[in-house]
Amino acid sequence: MTGFRNQVVVHYEIPKWDGDLGQPNLYVPLTSAQATRKVELLNEHFPSQKAHDWWDDEVFLGLMRLRGMECRSRYAEAFTASKLTLSVTPSGQQPSPGNVM
Repeated sequence: MTGFRNQVVVHYEIPKWDGDLGQPNLYVPLTSAQATRKVELLNEHFPSQKAHDWWDDEVFLGLMRLRGMECRSRYAEAFTASKLTLSVTPSGQQPSPGNVM
């Protein structure tokens, strides 16, 4: 973590055989179109993984649906945030450089 002192650090989930997915603390709601597009991009950019029995569109969509249910959305990505700073900017003002909105 000391190598990324001024950066946001979040860890994404990877489905595993042992089912130990952990307890994420950061959710990003997704539309159905975004969830479907994510699965398309995974298949396109990681063709070497398709041979694994766990590589399945339903696994990815199911996990996104479960995480969506947890944050009251249809689908969601979930992360474990090790280091995250949120800045609230009054309406109409631009955030300072480096701040996350």
